[in-house]
Amino acid sequence: MSGRISVDVAIIGGGLVGSSAALALRGMGFSVALLDKGFCGAQASGVNYGGVRRQGRPVEQLPLAARASAVWVRLRGLIGIDGEYQRSGHLKLAQTEADMSALEAYAETVAGYGLDLQLLSAGGLRQRFPWIGDGLAGASFCPSDGHANPRLVAAGFPAAARRAGVQVFEQTPVIGVTRQAEGFALETETGPSVRAGTVINAAGAWAAPFAASFGEALPLKRIYPSMIVTEPLPPLMDVNIGMEGGGIYARQVERGNCIVGGERGQALPDPDFSRPRSAGALAIMNRAAEIFPALKHAHAIRFWTGTEGATPDKNPIIGPSTTTPGLIHAFGFTGAGFQIAPGVGEVLADLVRDGRTQTPIHAFSPARFLARRAAASLATNGQAQDQQNDQKSEQREGFAS
Repeated sequence: MSGRISVDVAIIGGGLVGSSAALALRGMGFSVALLDKGFCGAQASGVNYGGVRRQGRPVEQLPLAARASAVWVRLRGLIGIDGEYQRSGHLKLAQTEADMSALEAYAETVAGYGLDLQLLSAGGLRQRFPWIGDGLAGASFCPSDGHANPRLVAAGFPAAARRAGVQVFEQTPVIGVTRQAEGFALETETGPSVRAGTVINAAGAWAAPFAASFGEALPLKRIYPSMIVTEPLPPLMDVNIGMEGGGIYARQVERGNCIVGGERGQALPDPDFSRPRSAGALAIMNRAAEIFPALKHAHAIRFWTGTEGATPDKNPIIGPSTTTPGLIHAFGFTGAGFQIAPGVGEVLADLVRDGRTQTPIHAFSPARFLARRAAASLATNGQAQDQQNDQKSEQREGFAS
């Protein structure tokens, strides 16, 4: 499709964040164009592990996670499918006593956020979940967390947005965005030119160049989470599982396959793509067999990786541009965006309609990096000035002697 269209809001990136924002904005009556360089939901949103968890998130993310939780429980009514969402609970394992102490401290910190965490001793863990191996120090259980199928959910949101009237353009790379008096002009490689009053930059691992084009050098690197799926097995895992400090995560779907993650893929010469590492896949399965003895002889039938954007502090970048009115950023979810994405979509819609949101997002402002950079620059300049003063002092002392 060529030509020109005009909409209230143009969204760059058709992942869960962009497509859920598009759906929420249509519900508010805005006209929306959703543009993706490939297929909507085909990147990190559709190839991640599928954990729908609040437990383990930084405290500043919990209000956003709570808002997203309210979306997950009404998923079928919102997008027409349940996405295989199961409110199974999330079990976070502790390998050592230090890990268990960290879980206890976290439970105390988040006591007022409605997670209702249940701390389990080593004996309590063994009694309640006998299919987990020996040698663990304990665990923390969040009964209201769960998991879902990212391939279904990531396709379900843009499909629902399209049915609601969003103009969806796939295989339509945005090659330029400029600010104009009346809004923004977006030029695409294969589709129409778009005029919009507001632009949402939800381009995932590809979002930083759009920010940089408006004078915001926001830090973003690429990571490649890697997953393995086993052959169908008898019912085993009835909860979504993670590990304090990382290392492994696992869940079992209704048809019996176990999905296991915890390693990173290897980037290809084109950093848009990656491949699983054979050594990493073997390490994941060996680690899983130690913790879940029933997986000792399981066959791994599929491996995959995805491309995700990551920030230095592991918190996403969400909020208005620091340089350009009408531009809103939402990217850098660092491998933990699946659960909060529907909540982020609603927050973005709030920002477009009201210029603010009741969900606290100050910690995710792009301004935080600019402030840190300025502080680092002042520190560097101060050190340089101190060195100059020292040199002058040494020179004066030399003249005096």
